[in-house]
Amino acid sequence: MMSQEISLSVHTLHNTQVSNAIISRVQLFFSRKLYIGLYLPLIILALWQTASTYEWIDRVFLPKPLEVVTAFWYMLWQQELLSDILISLEVVAQGFLYGAIVAILLGIAAGLSKRVELFFAPTLNTLRHIPTIAWFPLIVVWLGLGAPAKILILAKSVFFPVFLNTLQGIRSVDKSYLELASVLKLSKWQLVRKVIFPAILPSIAVSLRYSAGLAWALVVIAEGLSGLYGLGFLIFRAQQLFMTEQLLVCMVLIGAIGYAIDRSLYFAQRKLMKWKTD
Repeated sequence: MMSQEISLSVHTLHNTQVSNAIISRVQLFFSRKLYIGLYLPLIILALWQTASTYEWIDRVFLPKPLEVVTAFWYMLWQQELLSDILISLEVVAQGFLYGAIVAILLGIAAGLSKRVELFFAPTLNTLRHIPTIAWFPLIVVWLGLGAPAKILILAKSVFFPVFLNTLQGIRSVDKSYLELASVLKLSKWQLVRKVIFPAILPSIAVSLRYSAGLAWALVVIAEGLSGLYGLGFLIFRAQQLFMTEQLLVCMVLIGAIGYAIDRSLYFAQRKLMKWKTD
């Protein structure tokens, strides 16, 4: 009898220690600033689950979280979701790359030469005020409904934020740096490489992060308006067929991938500019 009581006490003590350890780990998890950004998504998920469980909102408009997860696995294994994601990413990558390279080169040229800026300024300022969606019908006439049309639209959207930030960055370079470069008799290429480019790199980095997010958002619209592949096509198809769970899958993926793109550029920015502080 005594041995049974001792065994029960030891078992109870062990369970208590395990429970305390779990509670301590949970408290430590939520006490770290690293995880504070998870609070709001967890709250939203809890409210979503509650609303769908008690049917406060019709499931046509808001299916249960588990139904969305099930739809994700179905789309992944039965509908080639991964292929659509890669198609969208490829279009965004090309449009972003072409637009950013041209914008940086032209921005540096315009920043270093007033004549170049005056030559391009009227035309670029006029084109900048034409909405991207207004270009779409004309570009479709030129290039059809394939990837080249979408890439051109994204490149145009990426170009202007990067160009303007590059130009403004050069205009904001400290004059003392330019005077020092003149004293040292640096060539034009040395001036750009050693003085101007490091000075404008923060402005370019910010514009690249903004433009990448803009391109990712616009590819959804471009694929939805014309195309048979990509996340944009999937999200518009789900809306037309009232497949709300698939619609939410696409929305969550778009947000998650957009966040991943932004974080990747942010860490690249930090690595390239170690002298800068957050």
